[in-house]
Amino acid sequence: MGVSRVLLLIAALCCTTAALAADKPGDTKGTVLEPSAENLARTWAKANLVLPAALAGGRRWEGRAEDAPDVIGIAPLVVVMHGSSGVAPAVKEFQVWLADELGAASVAPDSLAISDRLTYTSPVDVATYERVHALRLAELDHALKAARDWSWVDRQRLVMAGTSEGAVAVGRYAGKDVAARLIYSWSCEDNYFVTAPRLGIGPKEPVLNAISARDPYFSAANPWNKDRAVTGSCAAALKDDPRAEVMVIDAEVHTILNRPEVRDRSARFLRGVLNP
Repeated sequence: MGVSRVLLLIAALCCTTAALAADKPGDTKGTVLEPSAENLARTWAKANLVLPAALAGGRRWEGRAEDAPDVIGIAPLVVVMHGSSGVAPAVKEFQVWLADELGAASVAPDSLAISDRLTYTSPVDVATYERVHALRLAELDHALKAARDWSWVDRQRLVMAGTSEGAVAVGRYAGKDVAARLIYSWSCEDNYFVTAPRLGIGPKEPVLNAISARDPYFSAANPWNKDRAVTGSCAAALKDDPRAEVMVIDAEVHTILNRPEVRDRSARFLRGVLNP
C-alpha cells in the first residue's frame, strides 16, 4: 500500500472517529432544575456582586450578594448570566472590567449554588436543555426583581448580559423594563441547544450580540447543527431592530466577552445606553 493511500486511509479513519465522537451523547450529573423559591433565593444569595470604587468607599468591592456592604450613591447595574460552567473566572473578570472601565456595578446569580443542580457535557437531549433554559430564565427574572430592592440601583439603567447558556435567558426575557441586552456567544436562532429561539426582545431595544464566526457550538462548523439552517449570529433575528448591533469576530473560540475588540465594542455600546 503506497504512502498516499495510507495517509488517505488514516484521514478517513480520523474523520470517522471525529464524527462518532461528535454524535456521542454527553453526560449529566445531578438532577435538580426546579425554579423553586428556595432554589432561586440561593442563586441570588450566592451571586457574585462587584461594586465600583465610587460606590464602595473608594475601593472596588467584590463578594457574595448576601454579604453586600452598605452603599451610598446610585449607579447602573448589569445582571450577568453565566454560562454552563458557572460563575467562572471569565465572568468575574468581565464584572471587574465593568466596574473599573465603566463605573457599573454588576451581579452574577450563581445557578450552580443550587444543591444537586443538574450539569451536563454537551450534547444532551433538547428537552434537558430546555429545562435548563427555563431555570435560567426564572433566575434572571428573580435577579431583576431582587436588584430593584437595592436602593442604590438606578432602575432606568438596568442592563442584562449573558454568555452562552446565560445568553439564552437574556434573549428570551420578555420584560420591557431593562435598558439594554448584551448577548455573548449565542446566535439567537434554531440550533441543537433549543427547540426554538423564542426571543423576547422588543422591536426597538438596544441589543449587542457578539459571537465568533466559527463558534464551536453555535456556528455551522458544529456537526450538531448539521440539519439546521444555522447562520451563526443574531443578525437575522435582529435585522428589523434599528438599535441592535451584531459583532462577528474572526475566531473559533466560544468565550469571547473579555477579548479586547469585544470589550471595546461593548464599552461603546454601554456608554451610549448608560450615558445618552
